[in-house]
Amino acid sequence: MSATGEPVPIRFGTDGWRAVIAEGFTFANLERVAQAYAEFLQHQAANASSSLVIVGCDRRFLSEHFALHAAEVLAGNGFRVALFPEAVPTPLVSWAVREQGALGGVIITASHNPPEFNGFKIKAPWGGSATTETTSAVEALLDKHPVERANLSATDARAFYEECVESYRAQVSDYVDLNRLRASKLRVIVDSMHGSGARWVESFLQGGALEAETIRAERDALFGGVNPEPIDRNLSPLKQRVRERGATLGLATDGDADRVGAVNELGETMTMHEVVPLILLHLARNRGMRGGVVRTFSQSVLLKRICESLNLTLFETPIGFKYVADLMLRENILMGAEESGGIGVAGHIPERDGLLNSLLFLETVVAAGKPPSELVREMHREFGEFHFNRRDLHMPVERGLALVEALAENSPSQIAGYKVVGCERLDGTKLLFEDESWLLFRQSGTEPVLRVYAEATTTDKTDALLSEGEELATSANS
Repeated sequence: MSATGEPVPIRFGTDGWRAVIAEGFTFANLERVAQAYAEFLQHQAANASSSLVIVGCDRRFLSEHFALHAAEVLAGNGFRVALFPEAVPTPLVSWAVREQGALGGVIITASHNPPEFNGFKIKAPWGGSATTETTSAVEALLDKHPVERANLSATDARAFYEECVESYRAQVSDYVDLNRLRASKLRVIVDSMHGSGARWVESFLQGGALEAETIRAERDALFGGVNPEPIDRNLSPLKQRVRERGATLGLATDGDADRVGAVNELGETMTMHEVVPLILLHLARNRGMRGGVVRTFSQSVLLKRICESLNLTLFETPIGFKYVADLMLRENILMGAEESGGIGVAGHIPERDGLLNSLLFLETVVAAGKPPSELVREMHREFGEFHFNRRDLHMPVERGLALVEALAENSPSQIAGYKVVGCERLDGTKLLFEDESWLLFRQSGTEPVLRVYAEATTTDKTDALLSEGEELATSANS
């Protein structure tokens, strides 16, 4: 309840409902959301052959207890509920929902958000994130009826979990050439960032000449003092370990293991504007795969240039993987990707999977027989040099949205001395420059953060655009 005694408003963001534990994210509010989702599913069940709903959780504080409460609400509304008996990667829940023919799924996770957050992600029957239509319908059902809870029926949760794990492992093993990876004489460091990725990636790589080592594999609800997002400022332990061990590649997964990050052989963090195009080139050229490519609004110019060169259709969507998934369901899509490390590929679920994509990027490096830094240089020589970075500014949602709107309505004529030649507004405000460089301002859909992104033809230009963009944002916020 709020200070006035009214129920706390609940809004779904880019992927799920998230809030600070013990403030917005309470057991009472979780039950409200679970009840609304149950009522939504009751409408869907009328035309469905299954009443199964799968529930899982990550390793955050109290996640297993929140998951139990959600499962009990679903059971109280007449559904057959399978609650995983331990923390699991989100991709496993997504896979299980589709493979088990479930009506839907829930995973208790705040993904890459700070440790004080938790969240409620809905999984659709096809194994992807719930659409905006679904989450809007759930919001509309909040507090329509009292919460119903019941004890879970006696089921062998462990046996169900093991069946899902076996099926998922078989899918990944079939998708990636594990024998080739294991036979390579590389050294790979995996960083699970204390999230539910645990030792999953390493487990696929055991039994050959390749050496794989996992760091930060144990549960830590505070994630070692950083946000469990695999971006440069949070990957110092991985960069250091790659240098210490002379590894060819470092791989990282976020808090719920649906995103991927990477570090090259020099111990430098790679951006998704490098990793994603390299995987695309591997799929298209080495595997001979075809199909459309989806990039979200903050993804790379390089994807556009590669698609033009390889005669692949390029789609662009707002930021949020649910938009990518929607296209993957409707079109022949080879690959869809977002800047934050979410990648979906043809022949798998229409969803992000940090475990599969870690292995797929390793396959990219092994197939090339060259270190990651050289692969990036070759790509730049062929398609043009572009460098990406972003800055996250803590800002109240209302102020961030106002700034984004103001920049669109009255765009500056230049930024850092570079002429602004256009403005795009698919998601946020993107200022365009003459050489295809760009600067994007976007308010986060899941936390009070204004993100400022830039991609430019040199690192100096990228930094200059970001610095002036940050100055614009902070001066408007003062």
